[in-house]
This record gives sequence, C-alpha cells and structure tokens, in this order.
Amino acid sequence: MREKSRPPPEAAGWTFLTNHAHVLLCIARDPEARIRDLAGAVGITERAVQRIVADLEAVGYLAHEREGRRNRYEVRAELPLRHPLEAHCAVGALFALLEPGGPRRQGAPAAPPPAAGGPRAPDKILTRSPPPRRAVALGASARAAAPGAARTRR
Repeated sequence: MREKSRPPPEAAGWTFLTNHAHVLLCIARDPEARIRDLAGAVGITERAVQRIVADLEAVGYLAHEREGRRNRYEVRAELPLRHPLEAHCAVGALFALLEPGGPRRQGAPAAPPPAAGGPRAPDKILTRSPPPRRAVALGASARAAAPGAARTRR
C-alpha cells in the first residue's frame, strides 16, 4: 500500500486557502453536514466553524434552513470571490477547480466529463509564465573563479 505524501514540516503551518474557503467547500459538497463534521474535516474547533458560518451567512454566501434538529445549507456559488484580485471569478469556479476530476493539471491524464447537471469547470484557466531570468553581472573576482571562464587581461 502506498503511503500518503505529506507536506514538508516547514510548510505545515499554512495553506493556500483560508478556513472560510474550506468550510464553504465542505458545505457545497455536503449541504447537510453538521458543524462537528465540518470542524473535523477542516481541522478547526466547532466554535470556529460556527463563527465562519455566521460570517458567510452575514455576507450572503451561505443560507440555511432548519430541518428538524439539523440545518440544510445553501451556497450561493454565483457570487464573486471577495478579494479584488479574484473578484472576476465566482465562488463556483473555485469549487469546480477543487473538485476531484476538475480542470487538468499540466501533464495529468484527462478526467472523465462531469455528469449532466454536475459541477462545471471554468471555460478558461489562466496560467502565467515564469518571469524571464535576469542576467547577473559578476565582478572580476567572481568571473575569474567561475569554471570555464575566459581569462582576459585588461
């Protein structure tokens, strides 16, 4: 059996997505999830999940209906992401990106198409090329020490 890969210890203190995004993603996947289940999945306390759910409801990303003793949540996936750098994308585009079988990574095998009525991947994923390498000017002592460097006298 293969062992799950883990992030290096120095990277374990942060993630690319916030706890708000994690909670919203978990609720989108399971609208009837309990606070306890969300806390376990995200790795935070139940009280922290309650605060996040209240935050998300206050700004309109989330609504809930009481069904007996449980809540059923509704995510407003058409709303834009909050930060100005991402405001051109809807929350649903983030969900589609993070779904198993979502948009392909470069070199990854193609995923099967989603079922009719299932989540839809964004039409276009923007990628950015790395910046061109800059030439570094070496001083005379560094040029002389560089392997294969031509030695010239001035």
